[in-house]
Amino acid sequence: MGFLSNIFGGGPKVDLKEMVKQGAMIVDVRTPAEYLGGHIKGSVNIPLQVLDKNIAKLKKDNPVITCCASGMRSGSAKSMLKAKGFDVHNGGGWNSLKSKLR
Repeated sequence: MGFLSNIFGGGPKVDLKEMVKQGAMIVDVRTPAEYLGGHIKGSVNIPLQVLDKNIAKLKKDNPVITCCASGMRSGSAKSMLKAKGFDVHNGGGWNSLKSKLR
């Protein structure tokens, strides 16, 4: 797997729906305005630009699934959280992730 596939979620397939059932936290890294326009029920909104300052709000006990509008910001969030020791997966765009969780 190359650098880009690591950032954008390529690599071994994981069952995101099962991960959520097991307690994974969904972190939506879009802006508050984007989040208010629609989001996954139960997700937490921590915009990418303030994620580093808010990492203490996240627990390392369970995996984290990041999402955004297209997968770009969530890929950056994944890299940031992974560097801090989190078990993290890029869920990509929130709408796409929402459909995978049904």
